[in-house]
Amino acid sequence: MEARTVNNPPPAASHDDAVRCVLAIELSKKSWIVAVNTPSSEKISRYTLKACDWKELLKLCERIGTRIAQELKKDVELVSCYEAGYDGFWLHRLLEAHGIRNYVIDPASLQVDRRARRAKTDRVDVERLLRSLMAYLRGEPKVWSVVCVPSVAEEDDRRLHRERGRLINERIQHVNRIKGLLAIHGIYDYQPLGHDRMKRLERLRTADGRTLSPRLKAEILRELQRLELVIGMIKTIEAERDAIASAKIETEHSSAKRIQDLAKVKCIGPEFATTLVGEVFYRSFDNRKQLASYVGLTPAHFQSGETCRDQGISKAGNAKARRVMIELAWLWLRHQPASPLSVWFHDRVGKLKGRIRRITIVAVARKLLIALWRYLETGLAPEGAILKV
Repeated sequence: MEARTVNNPPPAASHDDAVRCVLAIELSKKSWIVAVNTPSSEKISRYTLKACDWKELLKLCERIGTRIAQELKKDVELVSCYEAGYDGFWLHRLLEAHGIRNYVIDPASLQVDRRARRAKTDRVDVERLLRSLMAYLRGEPKVWSVVCVPSVAEEDDRRLHRERGRLINERIQHVNRIKGLLAIHGIYDYQPLGHDRMKRLERLRTADGRTLSPRLKAEILRELQRLELVIGMIKTIEAERDAIASAKIETEHSSAKRIQDLAKVKCIGPEFATTLVGEVFYRSFDNRKQLASYVGLTPAHFQSGETCRDQGISKAGNAKARRVMIELAWLWLRHQPASPLSVWFHDRVGKLKGRIRRITIVAVARKLLIALWRYLETGLAPEGAILKV
C-alpha cells in the first residue's frame, strides 16, 4: 500500500473550552497496544488489547472520555493515530464514525534514533508515536506526514488496474517457468503465449531428437493450464477497463468521467488513464509542487558544509504512478512530436544519448503530469496536444 500524504496543519478543537485526550495505537496481528495521555496527568498510560478488538478499543476511549469529563468538568475531544500498514483504513473510518478524530501516519515519515543500535519494541514505538501526535497538535506539521485516506469507493476503483498488474506478473512467471523447463533440453523456439501452444507442445522434440519425458510434459501442461486461467482473467479485467474508458456502459466507477477525459488525449490509452486516475488524480492537490512531490518527481538536493550536490529526484512518492509517467513521457515524444513539450525536449537533448536523455525525460514527465492535472481540473488540454477523434 503506497502512502498518500499531506502536511496540513491540524484543525482546531471543536469547542474552545474542550480538552484533548490523545491516543496512539500500535497495531499488530498479536495484540494492539494503546498509549494514552490525558490533561489530568503527565504520565503516559499503556493498555494492551486483543488484536482487532475494536469494540474494546471503543469502550476504552469511552471510559477515558467519561473520566476526564467528570474530573475537569469540561468537554473532551479524543484524538488518535496509528501507522498505515497491513490493517488498511477500516479502523480509521470506524473511529471517525464514533466521533474520534483520527490520523493515519506514513511510517517512513516518523523520525527515529540514528544510532546503529537502538531499542525497538511495540511499547517504545507506540510512545514515540504518541509524542509525535502531541507535537503535531501543538502546531508542528513537519514531525510526520499524514496519509490522505481514500473513500471506500475510491479504494475499490483502483483494484482494477492493480489486480491486472499482479496478473501480468503472474503471467510472466508462468511463461518464464515453461521456457526454463524447455531450455534445459535444448528447446528455445516454443512460445507459451501462442494460440497453438497446446498443439505445438505435442510436436516438441529435445535437441537430441527425443520426445519430452512424461513428468516434464505433465508439469508443462499444468503450467499451461494455469497460464490460460491467468490470460482469461486478464481479458475479463481489460474488457471492464475498456468499457469504463470508452463510456460504452454505465458504471459505478466514481472517477469514470476523469478516465474518459484522459483517454481522449492521443497516446493515453485505457490502462494509462485508469492507473493515473486511480493512483493520482482521484484526490485534490493545492499546487503543482504538491502534485510532483506526491509522485516523487521533485529534485532532492544534498548540502552539508562544503559538500553540495544534486541527488536526482526524490523517489519518495507513488512508485506506480511515477513509473507510468516516465513511460508516458516517452510515448508523448513519439505521438505528440509537434507539442511544445516535445520540442522543448529535443531542443535540449538533440541527438545526445545516455544519461542526459534519461534525466531530461524525467523533467518531461513532471511537466506532463502537471499539464494533465490542469486539464482535468480546468478542461484546458495540454498546449499543442492532439485529441483523439
